Amino acid sequence: MRRLTTLFPSEYLEEHAEELGVVEREGKLQVPVLVWALVFGFAAGESRTLAGFRRSYNSTADETLSPGGFYHRLTPSLAEYLRDLVERGLDEVAVPDAVDADIDRFKDVMIADGTVLRLHEFLSDEFQARREEQAGAKLHLLHNATDKTIERLDVTDEKTHDSTLFKTGSWLQGRLVLLDLAYFKYRRFALIDENDGYFVSRLKESANPVI
Repeated sequence: MRRLTTLFPSEYLEEHAEELGVVEREGKLQVPVLVWALVFGFAAGESRTLAGFRRSYNSTADETLSPGGFYHRLTPSLAEYLRDLVERGLDEVAVPDAVDADIDRFKDVMIADGTVLRLHEFLSDEFQARREEQAGAKLHLLHNATDKTIERLDVTDEKTHDSTLFKTGSWLQGRLVLLDLAYFKYRRFALIDENDGYFVSRLKESANPVI
């Protein structure tokens, strides 16, 4: 917490918000409180909601905001503002561009992963969730960590397994792919090897490999 508040002092948060038009100079919204409510106080896991975000903000702010007043401030300008904060944070903590020789022998280092985006239950017909009376989308990414680019992006419903979106092929040649257990499949590992690629994965508890 101390590291983040030093990196993002209140003066900077307020000034940059004014530059982007996120708030009016004499507006009621307290931008530093909004940022830290999102980072530190936003309800975690499956229960994350915008209502929870508002309650977290109101529990700390000097003046509370009504639901309408709060949601009215969730604008594209605020999204751009938060994106700028993430980029500033990454720039400050980025590791110098020094690559170990063991990694340098690979053409690229790729990372495959997925994350769930909780949606309003009214969207459950189109975005089925794992639990009833919920809706959820899943964002699947194939990230090129070497070039710092997104090589593939897919959006599905929450029930779609991460593993089904990972396609093997000649693109794997000379590349190292980092996978979590959602992608664990012996046939997949064999196909990566057949395409002259490499992988790092955790082992399932039931696995008993010959080394």
